Formats: sequence, structure tokens, C-alpha cells
Amino acid sequence: MTNELDKILISENQPDFAYKLGQLRGSILHGATFDPNEDEFRNVSKIIWEVTKHGDDALRKFTKDYDRVDIQPDQFQIPKEELEKAHGAIDKQLLKSLRQAIENVRKYQKEIFTGGKEHPGIKYKLIEPVGICVPGASAPLPSTVIMTAIPAQVADVKEIAVVSPPRYKGSIHPTILAVCYELGIDEVYRIGGAQAIAALALGTETIPKVNKIVGPGNKWVQTAKQQVSALVGIDSIAGPSEVLIIANEKANPSWVAADMLSQAEHNPGGAVVVTDSQELAEKVLAELRNMVKKLARAKQAIKCLIEFGKIAVFENMDDAIECANEFAPEHLEIQCGDQSREIADKIDNAGAIFIGDYSPVAVGDYWAGPSHTLPTGGNAMFSSALTANDFIKSTSIIEYDKKQLADSAADIIRLAEAEGLDAHAKSVKIRHGRIKV
Repeated sequence: MTNELDKILISENQPDFAYKLGQLRGSILHGATFDPNEDEFRNVSKIIWEVTKHGDDALRKFTKDYDRVDIQPDQFQIPKEELEKAHGAIDKQLLKSLRQAIENVRKYQKEIFTGGKEHPGIKYKLIEPVGICVPGASAPLPSTVIMTAIPAQVADVKEIAVVSPPRYKGSIHPTILAVCYELGIDEVYRIGGAQAIAALALGTETIPKVNKIVGPGNKWVQTAKQQVSALVGIDSIAGPSEVLIIANEKANPSWVAADMLSQAEHNPGGAVVVTDSQELAEKVLAELRNMVKKLARAKQAIKCLIEFGKIAVFENMDDAIECANEFAPEHLEIQCGDQSREIADKIDNAGAIFIGDYSPVAVGDYWAGPSHTLPTGGNAMFSSALTANDFIKSTSIIEYDKKQLADSAADIIRLAEAEGLDAHAKSVKIRHGRIKV
């Protein structure tokens, strides 16, 4: 079975190398959202429309259809007592680790926050309420609560609503609930998927409308975010997860293979290695074959690697770096020994860059401080990691006195008349008695 993985190793001297890389890039791009021509895209639109028309009744129907959980609208929101109970029952060592992670993220977000500072000609305003999507399909993700809620709280957002699908005994996993309680978030709904996005964007009888939606999720969630982005702010297209690793002959092939599998286990999850060393590439492939056998879901991991993975050997490192920038991955690791930082300086497009052998993606997922909510599917070409600054908006401030307008009037009038906008020109002329109304 593991011999199937041989096809993920490709080399620049192969005639179809560029074609295979293009196919892979297309698969990863397509993995983030549904194509408008797909039935699923239209189904997302229908879900949003049904929630618009029928509110809570539609939410109940879709939760029953997709999550196999039948709950009444008055059961959507998790009671505060259940949040408190989950917090009281959490493992104390885990709680200690979670608290330190919270502190790390809060410290980092405070350092980079630009709101509250005085800038001439601009005024900052908080964006709230905010909705946070927490995935719950394959595993509970309390870290996502930390990585989305803390940036919002650093920006001073008070109104935060968390939505997560009812995957755990008809509810949300208690660890997620415990983290919500730890952060003082008591508006938590057991609703997921495209219907949860629609509810947050439009509001229902039970769930209030928000002004911004953030958080990772599957194609249904990200397509829904994309479709409602004209009505409500979103962070970016964030999911499924992916990593691209730049490695040379100094990299540890076992570590590279382990990092590929850490993303492939998301299923789907992109896992790409670009290198200038054929020897390293073959060693990484051998390690993958060995490691994947030990996974509980080996078959799914192999399928994921074949569909969303490659080990690509380039003739030189410059070509490998160019490929990395074209892919604009969510996570970009650089395992190139003492050249790692130099190569990092040449990376323009990535959600987050992990420099050196001892900076696996997991450090960013849980601990380092920057949010793990990152643009995927090539969106790092123009989008950024979620930060506290995503929860403020700016308004330009223009204030001229009589003399300033007089000094600029002739130029403004000339520009307005060049565009054929006479009323614009007259709005300046009238202030200096040049025309009569």
C-alpha cells in the first residue's frame, strides 16, 4: 500500500514536472472553497437563503440533516452552567498549559496592535459583535478559540459569539467549552457548517447578527464565508490546513516526513516539500512509507498525500524558493540548516514562516503567539494571519479651513471639471463666491 506514495516524488528533469506541480497547486487552491460550477457551491447558497427566510427553523433542519442532532432553538446556546461545569472538570495540567498559551498569544497580540494609537488623518473604531467559528469534525480544537478570541479581546471586543458543530454527544466538546469559560465567553452555540455562517451573517430569532466572522473550517464553512462577505466582514479563506517545507541536504528527513504527516492527518491537508537534493527527497519518501504504516488512519493519510502532496526536486534552491512563493502556503517551514534565515528573507507569500529545524508548525498552532488562523488555498498571496488589528476599522479624517480650501480650490475645480463633474466643482466655487446658486 505504501508503494503508492512513490508517485509523490517528482523531479525538475522530468518532462511533466511543471504540469504535475500545476495540478497540485490547483488541487490545493480548489481544496479551500467549492467552485461556483459545483453543486455544493449552489447548496451553500441554498442553505444561506433558507436561513434568511426561515431562521431558527432552518438551523434546526440543517443541524439534523448534516450533524444528525435534533435540537430545539432554545437549546442552540450552551447554558452558562455547562460552560462552568466543563471548566471545573478539565485536567489541571491541561488547564495550566492552556493558560500559558493564552498568555503567549495575548502578549504577542498586544505588541502588534495598532489601535488606540494617535495617527493624523485617521480614526480607528472597534468592530463588534464578532462571530468565531470553531471546527469540530475530526477533533476538538480548543486552540482555535484561543487563536481567534484573544486577538479580538486584545482589540477590546466584548461581544463575541462562538459557533461549533454538535459533534460530542449532541453538544460541543467540553475542552472547547472550558476554554470559552476561561476567556469569559458565554455566548456559545452548538451550530456548525454553512448554516452557522449564515446565522452569524444574517441573524435569526435566537442568534444575533455579527459584523465580522473569523475562524478556520472546511470547504462548506469557507465557501459560506466567501458568499456572505458582501454582508459581513471575514478574516480570510482559512482551511483546510497545508504546509510547504523548503529543505536542503542539511534537513533531517524524519522530521520533514513527520511534519508532512502532521498536516496530512487533517485529511484533507496539503503537504509539499521542495528541495534541491535528490538524496534528501528519497530519504523523506522512505521515512513517509515507514511512518504512515503506524498511523491509525494510514489509508486516509496516503490518499491525502497523493491528492494534496508532493516531494519536488529542483535543480537549484532559487527555483524551489520561486515555487514556494507561487504556492503562497498557509504554513511555510524552512529546514535548511544555517541557510534557513537567509532563505526566509526571500519568502514573500506565506501565512506564517517557521524558520529552522526546531520550529515545527505545531509551535505556531498552540504556543508561539501569532494566531494559527491563517489564509489557505493560495490566499496568502494577498491575505494575512488573523491579528488584533483585524477587529478595528479606520475612517479617514479631512478637515480644511477657509485658507486651505482657497489655496487648493483651483486645482480641485480643474480636476473635477476634467472628469465632467460640474457639481463637484461648484461645491468648491460656491464657498468663495465664484458662482451664485
